[in-house]
Amino acid sequence: MGVVAAIAASSLLGAPARAAEFINILTGGTSGVYYPLGVALSKIFTEKIPDSRPSVQATKASVENLNLLQQGKGEIAFTLGDSLADAWNGKEEAGFKGKLDKLRGIGAIYPNYIQIVASSESGIKTLADLKGKRLSVGAPKSGTELNARTILAGAGISYDDLSKVEYLPFAESVELMKNRQLDATLQSAGLGVASLRDLASSVSVVVVEIPQATVEKVGLPYVPASIPAGTYTGQDAAVPTAAVVNYLVTQSEVSDDLAYAMTKAVYESIDTLAAAHSAAKAIKLETALSGLPVPLHPGAARYFKEKGLNPPQ
Repeated sequence: MGVVAAIAASSLLGAPARAAEFINILTGGTSGVYYPLGVALSKIFTEKIPDSRPSVQATKASVENLNLLQQGKGEIAFTLGDSLADAWNGKEEAGFKGKLDKLRGIGAIYPNYIQIVASSESGIKTLADLKGKRLSVGAPKSGTELNARTILAGAGISYDDLSKVEYLPFAESVELMKNRQLDATLQSAGLGVASLRDLASSVSVVVVEIPQATVEKVGLPYVPASIPAGTYTGQDAAVPTAAVVNYLVTQSEVSDDLAYAMTKAVYESIDTLAAAHSAAKAIKLETALSGLPVPLHPGAARYFKEKGLNPPQ
């Protein structure tokens, strides 16, 4: 059948083909937590959103994701809460040239733990011991790097106090530590992140405490937290640290129906997400609206109302 005949037949049957719904999922580096969760989301959307065509994009995470959303180059993205607040406020030193006014919330997901891991041979046991040492702080202008600046400042440490600062994603940081070219890495991620599991199984490491007093000095959105004993090889005791909530966000040009469908698919597929990465076990519908620093997308609000929650107006 020719193309014209096929179109004619389709219209006679009253069943014009629906346009595919493209969903670009903005994640992070492939060795972090965002990426495997993004891959899981892609499969969930394919199954639960008819005619959707999801794609997963590896990025430098929060800051890049938010700028891409503002430019209309994505439909849903992972981000850290402090980066999201900085984007909404147009904080230039955080990597935003102006207020990213198209950002809209889907909901809170799981907390990121600020995890500082040093090689045992470096002699680093406390934050103060980082002075004069070589530290990787995450990709430039990434959410992790913003976390690093904030937490170190809370402990009275600046980058100038370090002998060397490397701006590298998680996997590259670990490779340098294995090769003894770095003393420590700061990684903001869910518990049990692949890069740090790899590091701890390869060399002897120390998980460095971020004291509660330092976290309280920094203030919200950072909260005191704990990395449970046994999270990484050789970590025999729980280690106090800081945590900051991650969010899923979209942008204002995404239709209400698509935002509704994505929100519903996320919060009704938590088991599938948790199978992709254990960090997702902390995702709960009850806390989905907590602390969101940008307006909720109307489509997401519709889903939460259906579930008996009271979205902010």
